[in-house]
Amino acid sequence: MNSIRLKVALVAGAVALAGLAVAGPAAAATPARAAAAVQDQQPAVPVDFVDLAATPLVADGAPHDVTVTYRNDTPSDRTVAPQLLVESPDAGPFLTPEDLVVEQRTAHGCWRPVPTASQTGTLFTDLTTAQRTLHPGEKLTQVYRITVVDADAQGTVQPRIALY
Repeated sequence: MNSIRLKVALVAGAVALAGLAVAGPAAAATPARAAAAVQDQQPAVPVDFVDLAATPLVADGAPHDVTVTYRNDTPSDRTVAPQLLVESPDAGPFLTPEDLVVEQRTAHGCWRPVPTASQTGTLFTDLTTAQRTLHPGEKLTQVYRITVVDADAQGTVQPRIALY
């Protein structure tokens, strides 16, 4: 009986070692694949910005269009993201997302709301949701509509393109 248990134990050990030997390279590759997947899920960080012409923030309650245009003049694909900054004066009053409504024209001609965030009195649109890949020679044109709902709001609309 002991010899049967010994044989079963040896066979089980051999099977386990064989399984580790076969799974070894795959198991070793799994952390690398997992790290690459995590890196792919993290948003890219812009390496540069192209500032476009700034305009005064008009606080008259009417909608005002702002067009952001960028052309990829490089020989390779480029990831870009349009962004609007609405900068208020250093002395205040600082703007809040409730001070204005930002919308973007869709491909169908409708307007969709664009949320803004605020940091130190500057409102800005999210870069991660606006990323696009432009092939060489392609042009990106985005039309935004800004309506100031606070008559006391002061500032400048600064469109820019993030380059990745």
